[in-house]
Amino acid sequence: MVQFLYLTTIGRKSGLPREIEIWYVEFQGRFYILAEMFETAHFVQNIRANPRVSLRIAGNTLPATAHILDPNADRERWEQVRTLGEEKYGWGDGLPIELIPDA
Repeated sequence: MVQFLYLTTIGRKSGLPREIEIWYVEFQGRFYILAEMFETAHFVQNIRANPRVSLRIAGNTLPATAHILDPNADRERWEQVRTLGEEKYGWGDGLPIELIPDA
C-alpha cells in the first residue's frame, strides 16, 4: 500500500512550484489529503490562490484541481475522508482537500 503522495502547488507569493509529501486516501477515483494545520498551512493558502496542482503517486504524475471541502456543504464527504484516514493511518483530523485528476 502506498502511504504518501507528493503534491505540488504554485507558491501564492513566489509563483514557484512547491512540493510536499503527505498522507492521502482514495475514494471514488479521487485523492484526499488532510491539512493538519487547516488554513494556516502554506499549501492550503497556495491552493486558495491557485487550485491547479499536480500530484505524484507511485511514480505517476497527474495534473489535477484541488477543492478544499466545506464543513457544511461537503459534510458527508468530509466525514468519509476522516473515516478513511482513521482506517488507513489511525488519524483523520484536519481540513480535507479533494484532488481531482484531469480526465
